[in-house]
Amino acid sequence: MVPTKRFWMMVAAGIPLAAISAWVGSPMIGVAYDILLVGTAFASTFFAPSTARLSVRRRLDSVLSVRASNRIVLVVENGGQQPVTGVLRDEPPPFFDVNQREFRIDVSPRRPLELAYHVTPYERGSERFRGTFLRIDCPLGLAVKQVRLPTEQPVRVYPNVLALREFDLLKQQGRLRELGIRRSRARGLGTDFESLRDYADGDDYRKIDWKASARRGKLVVRQYEQERNQCVILCIDVGRHMLAEVDGVRKLDHVLDALLMLTNAAAMAGDFVGLLVYADSVRRYIPPRKGRGQVGVIIEAIHDLVAEPVESDPIAAFSYLSSRWKRRSLIVNFTDYEDPDRARELSLAIGPLARRHLTLICRVQDPRIDEVLKMPVETVPEMYRKAAANFLMEDRRAATSIVGMAGIRNLDSEPQDLATNLVSYYFHVKERSLL
Repeated sequence: MVPTKRFWMMVAAGIPLAAISAWVGSPMIGVAYDILLVGTAFASTFFAPSTARLSVRRRLDSVLSVRASNRIVLVVENGGQQPVTGVLRDEPPPFFDVNQREFRIDVSPRRPLELAYHVTPYERGSERFRGTFLRIDCPLGLAVKQVRLPTEQPVRVYPNVLALREFDLLKQQGRLRELGIRRSRARGLGTDFESLRDYADGDDYRKIDWKASARRGKLVVRQYEQERNQCVILCIDVGRHMLAEVDGVRKLDHVLDALLMLTNAAAMAGDFVGLLVYADSVRRYIPPRKGRGQVGVIIEAIHDLVAEPVESDPIAAFSYLSSRWKRRSLIVNFTDYEDPDRARELSLAIGPLARRHLTLICRVQDPRIDEVLKMPVETVPEMYRKAAANFLMEDRRAATSIVGMAGIRNLDSEPQDLATNLVSYYFHVKERSLL
């Protein structure tokens, strides 16, 4: 039994009665009032609607997306004979941000009620919904009856898989530009023959098929499509360089969101996708395969990755990769390097691959560095802060130059732009037939 506001108002109303009864020499009148009030409230819980046939089901995606708003739906069904009114409270994992925790409900018999709210998890991993609590209104309004419904449910938090749905939808509608993804308007830049069609104004003369034109008696051009069955290998450094945070989120988490978007784009384009995870040794290797099923395999492989406080060994990692995969591919390495020494190490590791493959290093840039560089200097601490930011940027530029001289391309993006810039680069590679 949980007392209501009305109960406490009735208790307060009994205080003057107790005072008067004590003044006239009959204190038991106040005591009897309180006993009667408590007894009535307690007895009213026995007349509350039964919850024996009340059920709550929770509908949600099989996996939740980190740092994204995930929709949770509660379906309340009343199999009894009486309507049930009260307050329902669902208990998501404790570190989730929840937009609404309690709902006022009125569930009629045989008429399911749906309630929706959103949760935002901030860490990847395994969590658990802890159940659902219901406070049922009792007659007279002096108390509510609290019951706990067994709705415990495990849930796993993955990188932002919700973004993949938006990507798929916008791609089907030809609206990827809304995500910031740039695609060339030029068509027919692939080398795989698709079909023949009649010549139209503006077509490139080099695409005219003269033999087919002679047979048909009119100009006919060849149409080409982008090559399929190409290969993208995604390499993730989970060493100490990925422990740094940007806007309170570790660089590794930003990387995983971008990697997931590129994996989906490559799978939709019909390309092979593989994965290499390394630190001081190779942690995981998934050979390149094609198909949407490979996206699920990679999601399972990366959802629980954590950065480790160890020095990475890229030379050993890419030697391992080169011994297992020879076909020319786009190799994307997600890592970070802040100084020329680290850049030379990466050049030694990836440089030999750059002779056969198209190689790209992706880094997460901290926007606070640019903010510090643009700030006016008014105090001594600000002067030191700006000087440190300048030294850091000079080191990054020197490191980028060293990597570039080894034939390795570099993509340095702020967190909010990393995924879109990476997918735009992938489309650029496909459209220009660089593989």
